[in-house]
Amino acid sequence: MRGWWQEISDLVLPADCAGCGRPGGTLCGRCRGALRGSGARRVEPSPAPPGLPVVHAAVDYVDEARAVLLAHKERGALRLARPLGEALARAVRAACPGGGPGAGSRGRAVLGSGAICGAGPGTGSGMRPGTESGTRPGAGASLGQKAGPGARPGAGPGARPRGAPLLLVPVPSARRSVGARGHDPARRIALAAASVLRADGRPARVPAVLCQRRRVTDQSGLDARQRRANVTGALGAVPGGGRLLVAGPVVVVDDLMTTGASLAEAARAVTAAGGLVIGAAVVAAPLTATNRN
Repeated sequence: MRGWWQEISDLVLPADCAGCGRPGGTLCGRCRGALRGSGARRVEPSPAPPGLPVVHAAVDYVDEARAVLLAHKERGALRLARPLGEALARAVRAACPGGGPGAGSRGRAVLGSGAICGAGPGTGSGMRPGTESGTRPGAGASLGQKAGPGARPGAGPGARPRGAPLLLVPVPSARRSVGARGHDPARRIALAAASVLRADGRPARVPAVLCQRRRVTDQSGLDARQRRANVTGALGAVPGGGRLLVAGPVVVVDDLMTTGASLAEAARAVTAAGGLVIGAAVVAAPLTATNRN
């Protein structure tokens, strides 16, 4: 009910800019430009939790970007989902430098033809430099390549068809949080990002495959070690979720990365359900996250 009322009020009531507070609209041109940033960057928290895929962030979690994310997440400014989705789509594209599924002649590679999405020189799909293939989500063989010892489910020959859609899998919010806010921020932004990608000719879906299997503590006051312990084993696939994951490669997405614990747990749950994680993308990451570009 709250989400429905918020959407109506967003349309009919005058709003100040969510980024700077100036009158004249939900998001002014200056703050919209801040969300565009200077290009997505590869980021890594320190310490990086085990199982964390390669992560790309669209912008730094500072100033206008921070204010816009909080307005969407905590104050229900739902019209911000579109510009935030555009930012997330840029991070997703950075995670798939070969053009991504269905990119065809506009990209450098097409998934399913042996290309690797999210890989840099000398790395496996979605791997951080210095890791071995088969050791972590996103570290499997390229699509269409014969799987070797230690290969993950979904990484074998023919596991993902040529032209398969890219699956954006958001880190799920707790039911109580969704009820309190009136919406699921990460999922709403992911849906907007998928729409942007499809408009650009890149097939993308947002399957509802993950859920919380147990209650977790509010993470706001926890350090990196405590956050990792808090979320480890907390996520799982919904019944039938594995069947949805075979449709294409997965990019795990969220609005914000802090310690990376939630992204790592989501990647683990997707992998356990048979999905092929090729990377992760977020709208923003703190300046303390190491820039790996």
